[in-house]
Amino acid sequence: MDSIEDWLRRPGGLAGHLRDLRRGAGLTGAELARHLSWTQSKVSKIETGKQMPTDEDLSGWLTTCGATKATKATLTALLAEAQGLHQEWRQQVRLGQSAIQRNYDQLVSKASKIRNTEIVYIPGLLQTPSYARSRIEEGVQLHGADPDEVGSATARRIMRQQVLYDTSKDFEFLVFEGALHILLCPPSDMLAQLDRLINITDMPHIKLGVIPFGRQLATAPQNSFLLLGDDLAIVETFIGEYMFHGGEAAAYSAVMDRLANDALYDVEARKIVQRAMAALRGVA
Repeated sequence: MDSIEDWLRRPGGLAGHLRDLRRGAGLTGAELARHLSWTQSKVSKIETGKQMPTDEDLSGWLTTCGATKATKATLTALLAEAQGLHQEWRQQVRLGQSAIQRNYDQLVSKASKIRNTEIVYIPGLLQTPSYARSRIEEGVQLHGADPDEVGSATARRIMRQQVLYDTSKDFEFLVFEGALHILLCPPSDMLAQLDRLINITDMPHIKLGVIPFGRQLATAPQNSFLLLGDDLAIVETFIGEYMFHGGEAAAYSAVMDRLANDALYDVEARKIVQRAMAALRGVA
C-alpha cells in the first residue's frame, strides 16, 4: 500500500482540503498557528501530509477556519479513514512481513537505477542471510509482527538479491563507516557480512562507496534512504515507511550526490572494510 503521507496529500485528500480551508478563511499559516498555539512548522507539515492531525488538531483547525457543518463532516470522515489506513499498515507489519518483502520485490524489479544510502545498516540488497534475519527479527520486536514470518521474509529478501545480477540495472550503495562496526548480529556473522561487501565490489555495474570516520561532510546524514529510479525515494522510520515522488525524490537524489562526493571507492573502500574485519576478528 502507499504511505499514509501519499494518501493524505493525494488530490482531494485531507491535506489539500485543510490548506484550502485555511486559505478560504483568509489566514496565513503563521496566523493559524498563532490562533491554535502551534508552531508554524506544524501547520506546514499537516498541509503537506507529513504529519497526520489528531482529532483535537482537526477540531481546532475547523473551528478556527469557520468550517461549515458539511465541511466538518467531510474532513472528519477523511481523518477517520486516514487513521484506519494507518492501523492497516501497522497490521500489515505485524502479520505480513513476507507481503512487505514482496512489495519491495516489485518496486526494485521495475527500477533501472537503484541507489541506497545507509548510516547504521548494511544495505538490504547486500545483506547476508544471517544479517538479514537479524534485521527482520528487529522489525518483529518493534512492531509486534508474527515471528513465524521471519523465515519466509528473510528468504524473500535474499531472493530479491538476484536482481544484482541484472547488468541492465545500475546500483550505487553508500555506507557510512560506522555501519561496518555497529554489531547488530553476532561478530562471526558480521565478519561474513563484511566479506560479502568486499566481494560485491567486483561486479562492474555495482558501485560501493564508504564514507570514512573523520571526513568533513558538506551534507549531514539525517537519515538513510532508498532511491528507485528518478521518481521514488523511500524512507523508513521506527513507526512507518514514507514514499516521496517528484521534486521531493529529486531532493533525496541530490543529497546522495553530495554525500557521494565525500565517499571512498574501489581499493580505498575495500581497505576500510578490511580494517573493520580486522577489528572484529579480535572478538569473533
